[in-house]
Amino acid sequence: MRVSVIIRTLNEERYLGDLLESIQRQNLDYFEVETIVVDSGSTDKTLAIAGIHGCRVIHISKSEFSFGRSLNIGCDAARGDILLIVSGHCIPTSKDWLRTICAPLEEGIVEYAYGRQIGGNGSYFSEKETFNAYYPNVSRIPQQGFFCNNANSAILRKTWEKYRFDEDLTGLEDMELAQRLYRDGGKIGYVAEACVVHHHSELWRQVKRRYEREAIALRLIMPHIHIRIRDLIRYILRSTANDWKKARNQKVLIKEMFDIVRYRTCQYFGSYLGNKEHRIISDAEKDKYFYPDHSRHIEEEENGIKKYENHRVAANEGEQ
Repeated sequence: MRVSVIIRTLNEERYLGDLLESIQRQNLDYFEVETIVVDSGSTDKTLAIAGIHGCRVIHISKSEFSFGRSLNIGCDAARGDILLIVSGHCIPTSKDWLRTICAPLEEGIVEYAYGRQIGGNGSYFSEKETFNAYYPNVSRIPQQGFFCNNANSAILRKTWEKYRFDEDLTGLEDMELAQRLYRDGGKIGYVAEACVVHHHSELWRQVKRRYEREAIALRLIMPHIHIRIRDLIRYILRSTANDWKKARNQKVLIKEMFDIVRYRTCQYFGSYLGNKEHRIISDAEKDKYFYPDHSRHIEEEENGIKKYENHRVAANEGEQ
């Protein structure tokens, strides 16, 4: 079984070497692995590091870049039956990471899989809590719903060829493809054992901008999502209070108190800016996407989609 590891890079010298060394140390068994780096104009040592580790490097300009386009370019060049996508600042926690995330695809259980993400030593406290919410320690193979994340994912080549990533989105190209796949009856899996440490080194304005562009993309994927000022305030207050409680239990509240406020404010203000033009939906559905429940957000997603689609059918019938 051939696996192509595809990594998008732009000035990733800080962690790329560790990632590539981890890939080379994987317990592969019968997997044949190639590594492809799609670089959009790095000016640091990224390209030298990729060359030292024998990667095949594809160059694109910054003007060409979008998250979906860079992946499609890398996937087009890949020779693998499985396309394993990983961020240039994510480091696998196990030598069995590659085998583990690819196994449910090889076995025909799912067509698209994603693994767990945890924060690193330099991650913001609130970002670690966000990872814990979206990526619990229990696998769901297959899962209900179409949540997915390309920082640590694998997709069958034939599935990617059928759907391809949307090249116009500002982010969430993973969820958009997964949504189309899921609605066509395809299977998506969450593999908790295939874990990576996801390192973000962001300024506060970069945190805000990341959530803003993801919210802009979500507006196209799920146009019924809408956040109002009152939602913005509620999310900031509730998430901050919950993080303070957890930080107190971990005896780090004094150290983390103000960064928690800053992070949650940037997160939800960015989300508000990206989503403020949406139509109105229920508070419960908004909570599910902007403040996920650790234990149930994936299972409930399918029910929310069905309710929304039933609502649309009923509304259309009423207009006829």
